[in-house]
Amino acid sequence: MTTTIRIDDDLKSRLAIASKRAGKTAHAFILDAVAQAVAQSEVDAAFHEVADRRWSRLLLTGKTVAWDDAKSYLEARAMRSQREAR
Repeated sequence: MTTTIRIDDDLKSRLAIASKRAGKTAHAFILDAVAQAVAQSEVDAAFHEVADRRWSRLLLTGKTVAWDDAKSYLEARAMRSQREAR
């Protein structure tokens, strides 16, 4: 598929500098940027899908986790992660 994009002169100059800095052609730089944006969009969509399902389940069941329990769990995980990082 061929796509044409119009880029204003300022962005075109910045693109030339950025792609040179990255050691890529402007074309390769643009393809990488588009691929990264598409991948992030897919991650965001998946996140929102999970969040929507969980919110629906919460509204349906009313079941939640008490803040003190969640806080204790998160603190323990953070401590474990810090130990593993050492």
